[in-house]
Amino acid sequence: MDIIKGNFLNRDEVKAHYKYFVFIFGLLMVMIYSNHLVNKKIEQVNKLKEETEEYKSRNAYAQSRLIKIRMESELGKEMVQDSLVSLESHPMKLLIKVDSTDGKAAK
Repeated sequence: MDIIKGNFLNRDEVKAHYKYFVFIFGLLMVMIYSNHLVNKKIEQVNKLKEETEEYKSRNAYAQSRLIKIRMESELGKEMVQDSLVSLESHPMKLLIKVDSTDGKAAK
């Protein structure tokens, strides 16, 4: 019951060591605060990592489009040099069915 009431804090032995208790309490508060700061930094680093990955993917997409545009422009220059013109419509694909029994083309 003395512990609940706090009477043990009034004893002479405990009074002699109050400065140590206060020191330990202060150290605990500093430790808790530094842990809080570390957690905030970890969250910030994780957020920056996610942003970095997003920017890397955007950069890769932009580079692939740039390479494609460069290839198309180089191909266009070579076509002009060879006096070729690009097609207005795509070519049609012809499918020929072969009869599997006698190897002749079906109509």
